[in-house]
Amino acid sequence: MSADLWLAFAAASAIMLMIPGPTVLIVVSYALGHGRKSAMATVAGVALGDFTAMTASMLGLGVLLSTSAALFTLLKWAGAAYLLYLGIKLWRAPVRDAEAVADDSDVKPWRMMLHTYAVTALNPKSIVFFVAFLPQFLDTGRPLAGQMVVMEATFLVLATLNAAGYALLASAARRAVRTPSVQRTVNRVGGSLLMGAGLLTVAWKRTA
Repeated sequence: MSADLWLAFAAASAIMLMIPGPTVLIVVSYALGHGRKSAMATVAGVALGDFTAMTASMLGLGVLLSTSAALFTLLKWAGAAYLLYLGIKLWRAPVRDAEAVADDSDVKPWRMMLHTYAVTALNPKSIVFFVAFLPQFLDTGRPLAGQMVVMEATFLVLATLNAAGYALLASAARRAVRTPSVQRTVNRVGGSLLMGAGLLTVAWKRTA
C-alpha cells in the first residue's frame, strides 16, 4: 500500500470517527456515569466491535448485507432495539449524590465492554459503510490482502484513540455533573440521543 493512499485513508477515517454516533454516545454516557474506570472497558468494546464489523465486511458479509434485504433488516432492527433499550435504561437511571457518584465499586467493566461491543458491531450501517469505504483506497495493482490488513490495523488504532479521547474528556467533565439535577438532565439527554440513534437506524435505508 502506497504512503499516499495510506495517508488519505487515515485522514478520511479520522474525520469519520470524530463525528459522534451511537458508539461515541455510549462511551460518553458510561464515562459520565463511572469516570475513568469505564474507559478501558468501553474502549476495548469499541475496538472489538470495529474489528468485528471490518472483518465481517472483508469476509463478504458486507456484500451480503448490501444485497440481502432480509438479513439487512434483521440486523438493523436488532441494533435499533438494543440502542432503544440502552436509551430507556439511561433515561430511567437513578441519580446519586456526590458521595455515591464518587463510589464506583458497583461497576461491572465486562458489562460495559459487552454493551459497547454490541452497539458497535450490531450496526449494519457500519458494515455496509466499510464495504463502500475501503475499496476507494485499495490499489488493485498490488496484493489486496496485505493492504486490507494495514487498513484494518490503521482504522482500529484510530478508533481506539478516538474512543479513549471521548471517554477521558467526558470523565473529566464528570465533576460538574455531581448534583442530582444535572445528573438527571445528563441521563435524559444521553438517553434521548441513544433512543434517537436507534430510531435513525430503523429509518436508515439501504443504499442501492
